[in-house]
Amino acid sequence: MPDETPFWRRKRMSEMTAAEWESLCDGCGRCCLNKLIDEDTNETVYTDVGCVLLDGETCRCIDYKNRQKKVSDCVKLTWRNVSRLSWLPPTCGYRLIAQGKDLPWWHPLVSGTQETVHKAGISVRGRVSASEEDVPDEKLVDYIVGWPGKWPRGTKRRAR
Repeated sequence: MPDETPFWRRKRMSEMTAAEWESLCDGCGRCCLNKLIDEDTNETVYTDVGCVLLDGETCRCIDYKNRQKKVSDCVKLTWRNVSRLSWLPPTCGYRLIAQGKDLPWWHPLVSGTQETVHKAGISVRGRVSASEEDVPDEKLVDYIVGWPGKWPRGTKRRAR
């Protein structure tokens, strides 16, 4: 009888297929927001300014295949680096699995639909105030927001 345990519970990240790896992304878009590092605390702070390739409605990259050619500081997530990237939001599927946690109820792999990430308030839909092409670097501090670094209220619990 085949093991019906979801792949993210039975495989190490290094054992996942490319398709399995990509499906860990919940499509929230939080990692595509511009971030700043606080010089005093070395803490990552988020802005509500999106990457030039972020579609604020779908919360996906408009040119995912070529993103690293078009955006010089776009980071490709790998099983080797995901644990070291402190700027990944706490809700990130990659971060959760790397920490030995399970995916939450709203993750598309659990819910079966991409819409739950939006309904749960996890995604950036409706929350991106500007594109990075319209905001000079020195003005990013004016766009600092706290929500991307937090779990929205009630989203850690299972849906009823």
